[in-house]
Amino acid sequence: MGAYLLGIDLGAGSLKATIITQTGAVAGEASAPITTYVPHFGWSEQEPAEWFAALCDAVPQAIAAAGIAPAAIAGIGVSAGAHIPVLTDAEGSVIRPAIMWNDQRSATEAADLHASAGDMIIATSLNRANPTWTLAMLAWLQKHEPHAIASVTRLYLAKDYLRSRLTGSWETDYSDVIGALMADDRTRSWSPEICDLIGWDASTLPPVVKATDIVGTVTAQAAEQTGLAAGTPVVCSSNDTTVEFFGIGADAPGIGAVKLATAGVLFLATSGPSVNPPISCYPHIIDGLYYTATGTNSCASAHRWLRDQMFAAGGFGEMDQLAATIQPGSSGLLFHPYLQGERAPYWDPLLRADFIGLTISHNRAHFARALYEGIAFSIRDLLESARALGLSFGTIRLMGGGARSALWRQIIADVTGLTVERTESGDASFGAALIAGIGTGIFASPADALAKCVRLLDQTAPDPKTHEFYTELFNIYKQAQAAIAPLSHQLHALSQAVAF
Repeated sequence: MGAYLLGIDLGAGSLKATIITQTGAVAGEASAPITTYVPHFGWSEQEPAEWFAALCDAVPQAIAAAGIAPAAIAGIGVSAGAHIPVLTDAEGSVIRPAIMWNDQRSATEAADLHASAGDMIIATSLNRANPTWTLAMLAWLQKHEPHAIASVTRLYLAKDYLRSRLTGSWETDYSDVIGALMADDRTRSWSPEICDLIGWDASTLPPVVKATDIVGTVTAQAAEQTGLAAGTPVVCSSNDTTVEFFGIGADAPGIGAVKLATAGVLFLATSGPSVNPPISCYPHIIDGLYYTATGTNSCASAHRWLRDQMFAAGGFGEMDQLAATIQPGSSGLLFHPYLQGERAPYWDPLLRADFIGLTISHNRAHFARALYEGIAFSIRDLLESARALGLSFGTIRLMGGGARSALWRQIIADVTGLTVERTESGDASFGAALIAGIGTGIFASPADALAKCVRLLDQTAPDPKTHEFYTELFNIYKQAQAAIAPLSHQLHALSQAVAF
């Protein structure tokens, strides 16, 4: 058996491959970009063929960076965003682009499902229908693209489709069944009753296995395409949030986390399911644990947007340096990060982003600081909504690329009033590699994997005085959000009605 593990994660903006040792050290990693298409306002789609092309690009680079032979890899885990359906026909061809988790087109279908069967859906699948979930997306497709639905033979979730390109197999894990909003938590499988709500053919749904189960090996064809060794074991794995939350050592109730990636996501580990819609609830890798997740649509995506508009030459580094020169509060400049509508806590696809409080004295540095603060306020908005439902947070751990910024970590600590921790490795590709290690027997158990591979890197404590100031500013942020939301709706209606 080889000495290394490979984790592959399909993110919203890129695919990352990470090779780790049996002690959790990163031996090599690489990434490749993924294109998101926005054919209409509120839509978000990707081409599954591009996912595999990115995998074929990133994996050989990661192997080269690690300086190992492909046969040294003992196991592979693949993760991806939850909720994303890939539909294939009888020939195995992808029927249409994959609808992404941040797509908002199915708002009407989600509202109809909640109105007609909301209590049953929540009781059965633990979550409330909204446009993020696969169920509403499929209802939209049945209404608007019936020709596509008529030819569906198999439904994959994103990580399962990508993994199938390595193994040729077809299965999913229970966390992704929950993510589809088509689960029955009593049987930990698909729910015939929920499928019947939209008339979905259950024969198109994959078998459900454990995330740690080995579901196949790398085929000869996939080995030729990717540079991997044929016969390398591949585990089912799970969606990105499930493996990432596990990979930072969240192994007990009460541990919280914040993910600073394309979306901003707030997590909390719980003993058994904690059903508080619209906060999401998913099963954990560790048996008996679940976790809650609630997210804002635009986090690193907003960060990237501002970089492209104002900091193209200097990039993220210049943004960070300039933002650090500005005092808390950005001289009264506030940012609401609703560039793609918003999920929690507003569930409003028509919300628009804004900078308010602009004066002639503001410059690019103020905009950079205001963006960091606005996203931190959005995370606090999630925290306050969760606390209102009785959920309790202490120390939180950060995940995602945004966690690399010391300034952003301090702003999040000061805005939330919580101590922020960071582990040495904290992304989904690392978590997927751990799952591969459990499945292949490299690690005796989930606890063994965490004990050997997860180490605390640093802590950031809030400054009490700055936290008090940010609390006052957060109240203004909330008032402004409530005042501007109706204007977002009016702007959307006008932009849709006017044609020149």
